[in-house]
Formats: sequence, structure tokens, C-alpha cells
Amino acid sequence: MTELMALIRTRRSVRAYADRPVERDKLEALAEAVRLAPSACNSQPWRVVFVDEPELRAAVARATCTGAVNFNRFALGAPAFAVLVLEAPRLTAALGGLLKRRDFPLLDVGIASAQFCLRAAELGLGTCMIGWFDERRVKKLLGIPGHKRVALLVSVGYPATDAPTRDKDRKPLDETRSYNRY
Repeated sequence: MTELMALIRTRRSVRAYADRPVERDKLEALAEAVRLAPSACNSQPWRVVFVDEPELRAAVARATCTGAVNFNRFALGAPAFAVLVLEAPRLTAALGGLLKRRDFPLLDVGIASAQFCLRAAELGLGTCMIGWFDERRVKKLLGIPGHKRVALLVSVGYPATDAPTRDKDRKPLDETRSYNRY
């Protein structure tokens, strides 16, 4: 098995973190993985805002546990967050997206965040992508301009326990692919 496949097989969403900060050089390595991600027309329509200052990190974590929905309470224990902010795509990508009715920036952020999570796993870090959060509060906390959109938050830290393999809870391959017809 290749090193990449080993990472793909072991990477999982981590919801319990060790009480240990994430070193800035590791956050920089994650930023580089995002920077190198492919995107429509090479637009690179993202900016990563890392949050590792304790009080601010706690406030961002609380913004993921809003209202009656508390399934992100694990985020309160995350030592850091990466906040992926959508930036304007190149004109060619924007026009292509309109013509083809595709949201290329969101697809691009998905690719970039996958690379982020795989690089984190390679560095011994755990991650969990978080799509449920109070966007208005996160933007205010981090000084993100009002016209920008926060696409995704990713919690980052050292896992509290070893990661199990993912095969046991995955659908069988026959249920997830076909050839030449649906």
C-alpha cells in the first residue's frame, strides 16, 4: 500500500484532542498544502485564518455549538481551528460557474480542505471538518469582512487516542461506483 493510501485509510474525523498546542510550523505546513491545491482556472479562491490564541479559539469553538444543536461540543477541546474563507474566483472561473451552474469556489475549497486534512494526518494531527457554525459570529470574532463567506471550519489538534482504520464503517465499493452507466 502506498503512503498516500495509508493516510487515506487512517484519516478520520477526530472529536477528542489531547491538551497540547499545535506548533506554528505545523500550521504553516497545512497552509502550504492548501496553497498547492488545484482550483478552477487556478483561482485559489480561499484564505485560511488559523485560530490558536486560547480565548479567541474558545469563542470560535462556542460558535459551532449554536442553539439547540450541540453535536459540535467536541470543538470546545480543539487546540486550533482553520477557518476557510471564500475569496473571489478569477473571472474565467466565475463565468464558467455561471454558465455551467457550478459553484467552483466551494468545490475548490473542498479539494483544498481534503489536502489540508491529509497533510495534517501525515504530521500526526487530527482534524474534523465543521460545516455547522454561526457564520456571523465567526466573521465578527475574526474581523472577516461582511461581504465574505466562511465556507468551512476545521478543528486541528493532536488526537487524544489512536485513530482506527475507516474500512469498518464505509459502504462496500460496489455501492459507491459503477462503470459506463449509473
